[in-house]
Amino acid sequence: MSMAMATAQPTTADPVKIRLRNLTKTFDTKRGPFLALDNLTLDIPTGCFFMIVGPSGCGKTTLLRILAGLETHSTGTVEISQPADDRPSNSMIFQGDSLFPWMTVWDNAAYGLTIRRLPKAEIKDRVGHYLNRTGLSRFADLYPHQLSGGMRQRVSISRAFANDPDILLMDEPFSALDEQNKLLLQEELLRIWEETRKTVLFITHSVDEAVTLGDRIMVMTAHPGRDKATLDVPFERPRKVLELRARPEYGEFVYNIWSYLREEVHRARAQDEGSSS
Repeated sequence: MSMAMATAQPTTADPVKIRLRNLTKTFDTKRGPFLALDNLTLDIPTGCFFMIVGPSGCGKTTLLRILAGLETHSTGTVEISQPADDRPSNSMIFQGDSLFPWMTVWDNAAYGLTIRRLPKAEIKDRVGHYLNRTGLSRFADLYPHQLSGGMRQRVSISRAFANDPDILLMDEPFSALDEQNKLLLQEELLRIWEETRKTVLFITHSVDEAVTLGDRIMVMTAHPGRDKATLDVPFERPRKVLELRARPEYGEFVYNIWSYLREEVHRARAQDEGSSS
């Protein structure tokens, strides 16, 4: 069955935002050196929604932490095209709750802009816009403990987009949510991303999520993490989650990704069983 090719995705002709060459990361442990990432070479174009899937322990989060400047790589090179203005290079959205519990929804969303000392009128406009886009305007005076898990992640998304980073790094931000909230947040994220077309790196264990959101998907091997396959997602934008998933060619492509991933999941399980025996 033929698939409709995407019409609004980055191409190889787009400027490269992130360039990795022969990247490795080794951790020193009590058992000796632990190779987390091995010989990773990758180009991510500007404006690409880049998804990363792979079994647990394959180095996905380590890669994001290197790109965020929270870890240093061991060998190879990392080149990131920096913004020409004073915008932050990146913002990271984590799997867990990263909001400040003593701040209101509004103050959490405004945090990055406040630290950068932007004019109050600009902060008001930006934060108001993204709280409105995520349906949080009427909850602006509440505190994180008064919100559901899905609402807290919407605050995290609002904060990241309001700060206007050059690159968004997202580490399984929806994994702890129920399926209904996950679908709603995926649709909200797609709508906001369509406005900004930021470069996004998004880690997920869900093949469905990877295909629904992404322009390209990198399937990583079990430890040590390597690029097993990188595939372009063949669906046009804009996308609506449920309508896309109802298409027969969607299931075909999900199966294609899973066929690459399945062997690595089995390998990761075998590694875990071997290390525990």
